[in-house]
Amino acid sequence: MKKALTALVPVASLAGWQLSAAATDTGMTSGDTAGLAVATFAGGCFWCVEAHFEKLPGVKEVVSGYSGGNVENPGYRQVSSGGTGHAEAVQVHYDPDVISYAGLVQALWRTANPWDADGQYADRGRQYRPAIFYHDAEQKRIAEAAKAALDESGRHSGSVTIEIVPFEKFWKAEDDHQDYCKKNPLRYTFYTLNSGRYQFIEEIWGEDQYVDFTKFSNDTPAKITTDSDKGAWTRPSDAAIRAKLTDLQYHVTQEDGTERAFTGAYWNEKRSGLYVDAVTGEPLFSSTDKYDSGTGWPSFTRPLQGNMLVEKKDRTLFVTRTEARSRIGNSHLGHIFDDGSAPTGLRYCINSAALRFVPTENLEKEGYGAYRGLFAE
Repeated sequence: MKKALTALVPVASLAGWQLSAAATDTGMTSGDTAGLAVATFAGGCFWCVEAHFEKLPGVKEVVSGYSGGNVENPGYRQVSSGGTGHAEAVQVHYDPDVISYAGLVQALWRTANPWDADGQYADRGRQYRPAIFYHDAEQKRIAEAAKAALDESGRHSGSVTIEIVPFEKFWKAEDDHQDYCKKNPLRYTFYTLNSGRYQFIEEIWGEDQYVDFTKFSNDTPAKITTDSDKGAWTRPSDAAIRAKLTDLQYHVTQEDGTERAFTGAYWNEKRSGLYVDAVTGEPLFSSTDKYDSGTGWPSFTRPLQGNMLVEKKDRTLFVTRTEARSRIGNSHLGHIFDDGSAPTGLRYCINSAALRFVPTENLEKEGYGAYRGLFAE
């Protein structure tokens, strides 16, 4: 099915694909891999899984290949025919001081369909089965605990059927398949949009697909330790808030005010980045969800994470509106209307004065590196 979908896009021919793979040669030197750990996963098309993991903080290299089969040195055509027993897989080389193995498993849940053992999305057959190939007993423990928690969560009506099996060997795929999304962006985009992967993840996970995977601990593989749990975002004292904000910012955020349309700093901001609470710094919105509503205020189709906002009924101005406030800072942000754009149909109409913009080039420097994966390179 993957070949059938990609064949519909008139881009460079794939006839030059090599017929065999090489056993675990990542191209990284011993210096590059010093201090790194390795995880091996399968989640259907390795183009998609590789691209997904490459966006995560702490991940240094992702290699596409084949694992779980019974043929030495298999090639793409052999594996895709289903005759070798291998699954398309990826090896993830990561810094365990930045992201845990549990965080990687949680990331796998948000790109694979662990409820489908017979293929993934439009690609059918055991060569596209999801799998966790554990390298040691600790990885096995973490994977099984995360699988049990997902099964008990009720997020899907089916049973979690992803296989968790010992790692034996990984064969690196042909060079044409490494970083495929960067080498063939048109073909990759066409395939992913028509494979059903994005639609499934959106349906099952919704806003929960956007989490900070660095906040998962191997001790509790299924429980995220949120920024608020760690005290990263806290509301300052009233005196500190007054000293920090301009008069307009204070009026908007602390006195439920509204700035005049077309006067704020961000109503026409087109750069890529995060919008955070001007008071606490807690991340609220992404430029990927921002659109021009023509109203003169920054408008978004949804918040970065659903639990970052508090909604309240606002009965001022002789009408009932839905007010949006930040969860930690309790800052007045704006209002939510049902005349918005796709995919939610909502318009989060937010005051620029309630926000601070962090461009993508400053995410790591300002402590928001975990959100790098939201933005295309």
